Amino acid sequence: MGLETLTDEKIARLLALPKQVENPQAREKTEGKHKRRDFRVASEDGAHRFTLFTRQSTKIPGGFSAGLLWHAKSGEDVILLRCNGSDHPHPNVLEHQRIEYRCHVHLLTERYILANRKGEGFAEVTVAYHTLAGALNELVHRANIQGLTTDADGPQTPDLFGDSK
Repeated sequence: MGLETLTDEKIARLLALPKQVENPQAREKTEGKHKRRDFRVASEDGAHRFTLFTRQSTKIPGGFSAGLLWHAKSGEDVILLRCNGSDHPHPNVLEHQRIEYRCHVHLLTERYILANRKGEGFAEVTVAYHTLAGALNELVHRANIQGLTTDADGPQTPDLFGDSK
């Protein structure tokens, strides 16, 4: 099963699969202008492999991402879900919408795949997190991942720019 065979139903099933982190003590590495961490993840039945990744800009506090990459048996690597920070605008090309400097969640969709766009090109605004730790917590929750201790954002601090409506 590769990218071209993914339907919204199959994507939802991949996200819902119970998953386990295999290396919860993965070390953070600095690469260029960001820090990264990669966790190996497997479905509990052993049929699917994933990488849970985090990235944090060393220069821009709102420049972060937590994502889940599925390693398809076809050899393709596909981002199923990505929780991004608020450091950049994001266009939802097919919907003719633009998200302006807000935290947003990218979702792999059949619609974007069929339109020959980046599969995870669609995103939704979220107020569920404002930090990388919060984004990681959101991703772990949405993708049914166990074996990783995350720190939620805790009480949300008011956003002076209106992001926490």
